[in-house]
Amino acid sequence: MTSTVTAATLTVKITETISLNGTDQGATNTLTIASVNEISKRIVTCSASQTTTVAEFRNDVYESAGAIDIEDSRYIRITNLDDTNSVEIAVVTGGGAGTTYQVKLDPGHSHMLGSANDLMLAEADTTPSFGTMADVNSIRVRPGASAVDVEVFVASI
Repeated sequence: MTSTVTAATLTVKITETISLNGTDQGATNTLTIASVNEISKRIVTCSASQTTTVAEFRNDVYESAGAIDIEDSRYIRITNLDDTNSVEIAVVTGGGAGTTYQVKLDPGHSHMLGSANDLMLAEADTTPSFGTMADVNSIRVRPGASAVDVEVFVASI
């Protein structure tokens, strides 16, 4: 089967706009990713006080329904769409020595990552080893006492 999807370039712009004392102090940074031919974009309602898996990554996508190929992913963004409540997100590696890092997303904030392939190393100390990075297995979201909507966007080649 030959795909009829034409790959395109994803352009991500981050713009901060602020003027202090009449002087522009803002910035714009642009990232382009060529040959994107797969997008996973969804809005997920995460139940109050429950952990919801919002993205799964696998080497073989047939291993899990809706899984995204680890090696083909290039850009991952999770955005808290709530205007009042924060959420915590967990980025989880796989395998027998799985590790996790967690961050809080305040209302309207986003957390962006590159490819799920060799992305992270979580450590339980204050001295970074800058060691071997591990693949991301999943991204999970847990709100507090109120349900929260998050947007999940993943671009792959």
